[in-house]
Amino acid sequence: MCTLEQRGRVFVLTLTGDGEHRLGHALIASIRAALASVAAQAAQAGPGAALVTVAEGRFFSNGLDIGWAGASRARLGELVAALRPVAADLLALPMPTVAAVTGHASAGGFLLALCHDYRVMRADRGVLYMSEVDIGLPLPPYFVALFRAKVTAAHALRDVLLRGRKLRAPEAKEMGIVDVVCPGAPETAAEAIRLAEELAARKWDGAVYASIRVSMYPDACSKVGIVEESDEDKARSFASKL
Repeated sequence: MCTLEQRGRVFVLTLTGDGEHRLGHALIASIRAALASVAAQAAQAGPGAALVTVAEGRFFSNGLDIGWAGASRARLGELVAALRPVAADLLALPMPTVAAVTGHASAGGFLLALCHDYRVMRADRGVLYMSEVDIGLPLPPYFVALFRAKVTAAHALRDVLLRGRKLRAPEAKEMGIVDVVCPGAPETAAEAIRLAEELAARKWDGAVYASIRVSMYPDACSKVGIVEESDEDKARSFASKL
């Protein structure tokens, strides 16, 4: 499951335990509840907050709970549909977000990391890996849209999605997927929190921050169910802040 703690202006969402942090219905519901709590608390506190997502053990997340799904495509489809609102919650969250990739992030776990604004990854262990091409599963449209939005180098996108390339932190940084590489898990978590504190200290308006993020990734946000404001609504919102 997960826990949520507040450290000053930074909210730390931790996937707990030494397992693979498979994204099943229980964990997905727990993450969504934590993100809803973050958004509510930040709205009460006013501008200046950030989120860090980190995991215990050797996995950040090993993707959807395919053990529960088994051979059932219907069950797998349930999990794919259940994860979509998590992506929407993160892309619409009114604050900067940082993923501390302290272990393997595969398939849906890789997607979860990509939904954050920044990624800090450990160098000594762990890979980013999209396994679908290797295991013979098509990618859901919102997965593809998010990868196209966040993995902007064409060769990197090809290697991740069409070759199933397993990326260690230095390679992922070269491709622009990871922002900071740290020696191990403790340093990765500490650097993610340091970066989040730096971003929170800017005291940006959360609604404005989220609106700009949604405008940056219109296709991905549309695919996960976020409806972008019309140009007229944006103009009215802009005028109201002058």
